[in-house]
Amino acid sequence: MTANRETPDGGSHEAASFDMEAEWRIARLIYPLYCAVARECVIDVLPCQDLEKETNHPTPESLDSVRDWFLKMDDCIQVHQLRHFLQTTALSNGDALQALVLHHLQKQERNESDRNKIDFLMVQFFSLCIPSRLTDPELDLPCVAGILEPLLGQFDLVIPEWLEPLDELTLKSESCRTLKELFTSRIIEQGRKLKDSCGENYFSPLAMAAFTRFGFLLRRSFFRLMHQDLNAILDGLRELEARGIEGLDCRRAQFSAYEPMLRLRMICQSWKVMFHAEYSAGQPLCLLVDLRTVVDAALAKTASKAKLGPLSAPAENSFATAAGAGLGSGNATPLGPKGFKPSD
Repeated sequence: MTANRETPDGGSHEAASFDMEAEWRIARLIYPLYCAVARECVIDVLPCQDLEKETNHPTPESLDSVRDWFLKMDDCIQVHQLRHFLQTTALSNGDALQALVLHHLQKQERNESDRNKIDFLMVQFFSLCIPSRLTDPELDLPCVAGILEPLLGQFDLVIPEWLEPLDELTLKSESCRTLKELFTSRIIEQGRKLKDSCGENYFSPLAMAAFTRFGFLLRRSFFRLMHQDLNAILDGLRELEARGIEGLDCRRAQFSAYEPMLRLRMICQSWKVMFHAEYSAGQPLCLLVDLRTVVDAALAKTASKAKLGPLSAPAENSFATAAGAGLGSGNATPLGPKGFKPSD
């Protein structure tokens, strides 16, 4: 919450009272969110007694107590916890999300964790407010600034030299054709490095708007490529089944030496849910990238075999046809479909 303010002499008591009540409204809006995060993440913290009381008229003492409570909670809650919670909860409506952004923006002292939370929250707020019909080319900086005006106010839109690399990174992300290409280009890391290098300049309205635009368009690119890769894997699995392949050696993707097609389809469907709120190069996403490599290699291998004539291997040994596709040693004894258990 905002820091304590001294009330000047003269006619400013009414303004100070309004600030207190506005700050109190923000606290009341975000308090349920913080309590829910604490429960979900098993953060051991006592409730804020002043906010448990349903009053809209705080005293200076109660507001100080509330500020202390939020400071402790902000230290406990990590950005990945906040990201997961807000992208999977029904409590995150527009008013609560706006109040949460304002809470962090109004802090007098902000650390790296606060900056990362603001960066995420701005993109989340923007995602909630943006008209779905807008295309990427329409989302220029003036458009983003207009949508973020309730948070940042009006500001000059002249881009300084140190922010110019963001446009280049955005164009690179939009040109990527696969998730692997997005990750190997290190666009995410370069954007994070640029944000880190800004220091306090990040908190200027122009910089926050520019990074919000970058983060949102990067998220769009991620989801586009993620769905393309998942669909390519599922299409590839169907094609391999049509060629008589019943399972693949997926050790390259950190699965077993024999993975039946049914299990692989189940994994892909579960990933569609898992990746709903994730857009960084974490371990599960690396598995997705590697699994597409496995499937693409098997498709290429079986296609070349098909040119030589019909598959000669019997159906129960069809795994062997794909196992030699550069995906492992190929000499592991296949378990076969009967050895597959959905709980494996």
